Amino acid sequence: MNWWQYWIGHCWMTGWQTIGLNFRMWSDLMRGNYDGYALLPEDDPYEECYSWFWTSVNLDETYPKEFLEDLMQISEDVRTGKEKTYSIDEIKDMFHDLHTEED
Repeated sequence: MNWWQYWIGHCWMTGWQTIGLNFRMWSDLMRGNYDGYALLPEDDPYEECYSWFWTSVNLDETYPKEFLEDLMQISEDVRTGKEKTYSIDEIKDMFHDLHTEED
């Protein structure tokens, strides 16, 4: 990833996406459209919308270039088979073996 891809493809696009989501939440807050914000029956939809809006204003979802490059390298290593992966059944067997050894 070069710096152009990082600044335009990640930072700039993530910033615009965040602005769009914040505007949508602000719009819901101003128009009283709180229905989708309450997850539990005891949740107050207005309070959830209000809290999500103010929390999202303070979020920074951009990541450092080095972190993204490392993540891309790890995913490439997994894809090419350089890093061994385990199926869920293998992991269950490992935990089962560990548990039975303790008894």
